[in-house]
Amino acid sequence: MNEFKKCTFCGYRWQTRENFLQDSTLDLIGYQVSFDNLNLGFFLFNHLTCGTTIGLAAGLFSDLYGGPVYKQRLTGTEKCPDYCLYEKQLEPCPQKCECAYVREIIQTVRRWRKIGRKLNA
Repeated sequence: MNEFKKCTFCGYRWQTRENFLQDSTLDLIGYQVSFDNLNLGFFLFNHLTCGTTIGLAAGLFSDLYGGPVYKQRLTGTEKCPDYCLYEKQLEPCPQKCECAYVREIIQTVRRWRKIGRKLNA
């Protein structure tokens, strides 16, 4: 049977991305950037049921963004707030930077409506 993700520690399975995003036992805690290919960066989720951290490629969520994607990266410039350099910094970037769209996806994931699930289910 196809599944979106399986927890590498406890084995819990999410059949779809929507099931994953709705799960109240998951908490988005970080983003590890890949400047070479932004789709290969990782969104980091804590699985509260078992305490493990699950990493998923940012590209799995790219269709959640429909806005502009800028060509120029501002990392290392005066304009850059350096959010991508800090894993736990999840705020949106105010700049017209190549990386800004990933930070908008983070906001969409953070706002996703959660559905309760018992921790020992």
